[in-house]
Amino acid sequence: MARKSKSNLPELYLEENKDQIYENALAEIQSFELPLGTTLRSVYDDQPNAHQKFMEKLDACIRNHDREIEKMCNFHHQGFVDAITELLKVRADAEKLKVQVTDTNRRLQDAGKEVIAQTEEIIRCRVQQRNITTVVEKLQLCLPVLEMYSKLKEQMSVKRYYSALKTMEQLENLYLPRVSQYRFCQIMMENLPKLREEIKEISMSDLKDFLESIRKHSDRIGETAMKQAQQQKTFSTALQKQNNVNYGRNMHLGRNRILESKNEITLKRTFEDEDEHEEEVLTAQDLVDFSPVYRCLHIYSVLGDGEIFENYYRKQRRKQARLVLQPQSSMHETVEGYRRYFSQIVGFFVVEDHILHVTQGLVTRTYTDELWNMALSKIIAVLRTHSSYCSDPDLVLELKNLIVVFADTLQGYGFPVNRLFDLLFEIRDQYNETLLKKWSGLFRDIFEADNYSPIPVANEEEYRIVISKFPFQDPELDKQSFPKKLPMSQSVPQIYMQVKEFIYASLKFSESLHRSSTEIDDMLRKSTNLLLTRTLSSCLQNLIKKPHIGLTELVQIIINTTHLEQACKYLEDFISNITNISQLTVHTARLYGLSTFKDARHAAEGEIYTKLNQKIDEFIQIADYDWTMSESDGRASGYLMDLINFLRSTFQVFTHLPGKVAQTACMSACQHLSMSLMQMLLDSELKQISMGAIQQFNLDVIQCELFASSEPVPGFQGDTLQLAFIDLRQLLDLFMVWDWSTYLADYGQATSKYLRVNPSTALTLLEKMKDSSKKNNIFAQFRKNDRDKQKLIDTVVKQLRSLVNGMSQHT
Repeated sequence: MARKSKSNLPELYLEENKDQIYENALAEIQSFELPLGTTLRSVYDDQPNAHQKFMEKLDACIRNHDREIEKMCNFHHQGFVDAITELLKVRADAEKLKVQVTDTNRRLQDAGKEVIAQTEEIIRCRVQQRNITTVVEKLQLCLPVLEMYSKLKEQMSVKRYYSALKTMEQLENLYLPRVSQYRFCQIMMENLPKLREEIKEISMSDLKDFLESIRKHSDRIGETAMKQAQQQKTFSTALQKQNNVNYGRNMHLGRNRILESKNEITLKRTFEDEDEHEEEVLTAQDLVDFSPVYRCLHIYSVLGDGEIFENYYRKQRRKQARLVLQPQSSMHETVEGYRRYFSQIVGFFVVEDHILHVTQGLVTRTYTDELWNMALSKIIAVLRTHSSYCSDPDLVLELKNLIVVFADTLQGYGFPVNRLFDLLFEIRDQYNETLLKKWSGLFRDIFEADNYSPIPVANEEEYRIVISKFPFQDPELDKQSFPKKLPMSQSVPQIYMQVKEFIYASLKFSESLHRSSTEIDDMLRKSTNLLLTRTLSSCLQNLIKKPHIGLTELVQIIINTTHLEQACKYLEDFISNITNISQLTVHTARLYGLSTFKDARHAAEGEIYTKLNQKIDEFIQIADYDWTMSESDGRASGYLMDLINFLRSTFQVFTHLPGKVAQTACMSACQHLSMSLMQMLLDSELKQISMGAIQQFNLDVIQCELFASSEPVPGFQGDTLQLAFIDLRQLLDLFMVWDWSTYLADYGQATSKYLRVNPSTALTLLEKMKDSSKKNNIFAQFRKNDRDKQKLIDTVVKQLRSLVNGMSQHT
């Protein structure tokens, strides 16, 4: 039992514990505390019949509560009944009280209606008074806003846009924030950006009008600036020249007054107004209203878009620069085309320089330098192209003057112009080319008009006129009495004067190039050398080659070139006097006229030799020999006597030529005559020659030798001229004497009598004589002497052939 009791103790303990858990759960449920999940899980555990036991506990609890409620109701029921009874008693009194209260309220309402009305009136007045005060206060806040807005509208209407922007700035930052709650303020706030955009558009439109205006007036601005620069330079040059002259002490005050007067005149640069025709100094500001660009710059700066405006302005001006730099296709035809081109460019950069100095940052020196470098490259390219079309030196000179004024003007505004002066040196070469072409035509006209005869002078006055144009000196001629003749023809003084005119023309281009006198002297000498060595030399060469120029004209040309050559030193003195550079200076160039006229003289001499030979050929062509004649006529041929007479008269004309020229011409003529006669004998078409023809030919050669010995031109020593016919003489002597044995025996020896006779020449002529003998002497074979002679000829022919063959093998 004891063990059994001990074994049931845990079960009893568990039963009691379970009951305690149920009671706790019921207590928690009655307390209405949520959540109950934990409580219910503790009830529904793994114990069997836990739900049933919990429900039994719950029912027991409910029955306990019902008993307590019933007890409480029984305890208070009598009190409740008594309260109801008392309420029923009070009900009648409550009805009476209600009627009395209602009547009292009615009478009170009737009595308070007037008071209420007065009170409501007072309240309404107080509200109105308060509203009025509020409105006045608000209007005092709004009136400045409205006044500023009205001011803004007025400024907009009178185009005071910069002030309008300042007014808008005040409205936005000061006035509108105070009354921002009102609708009209919101409308104003919405309108202000629109007004700003309107101002930007209007100012941009004004800027475009300004850009169009300066585009139209840039040529006028440039023309005015170039005139002012030119006048300033003229005045400075005149002032410098006057300062270099010492007028003396008594003239000092008077000179100062003159200079002051000139300075005043120079400073009052004039420009004729198109409407009023008044003389006044006009500047870029006078011709163009710059206010739009200032206004637009300020407006965009205030709006914070200054950089946008700067970029737009620079972009548009670059476009205008490209348009200004684009030349007209016919610009090179007139000076006005170049002047307008330069004026537009000067006007453009004068405006940019003005903008640079009066605005802050709209354009910078870097920007203008970049723009100028771009423009300068384009200008140089345009001038190179268009100046190459100029064939008139006067137009090229005008172009040079315009470029100098253009460069000086822009240099005055701070733009570098060294490349323009370098370009002028290129144009100078072109100018010299045009001058050379022009003077080439002048030289040709002078040569065409010349009569190639010595200049006749009838009196002292005519003589002075000639020597005033050409530096001629001849003491022997001065001793002669009038009338007399100068050795040169009319073209010489004319050519000399034209060379001086060329130097003057070349000097015109060298002026104002900012070069030293030494450089100018060098340029003048180089251009004059080109005139002499190329232009004049070419004209002389062409003149000499012309077919209508005869021997007389060629002789006169040689005389003329001699005098022109002597005059070159006077041309050098002339250049030195112009440039004030001594010829003794180390770097001073010399004129090449000496070689020019020598070359022309040599060409004329060669032409004389050629024409003489041609004339000799003409006489030779009319020779009419009877090569089969049995004996000679006993006198020289007529054509040869005419030829000799022609040569005599021609060589008499050569007396004015230098002795060497005449001697060379005479020797050349005799040699050519000798060669022509030799070729006549050896002509392949000539098949036979008789001894009579040889004798006749010998008579003609004798006349030639007599002409050579008569010394047609003085200066030959001994028999020098006769040696021209030595080949013919020895050949004819060999045939006339028939001394073949001596010829064959002495052939090849220096002491040979017939040293000048060539075996092949002798063989050719001997064969022609052999054929003639066979043809003319049919019965010669029956005569012993003729047979011996024929045998001799055959023997000589064989020996000559052996000599010729030996010579060819040796060769």
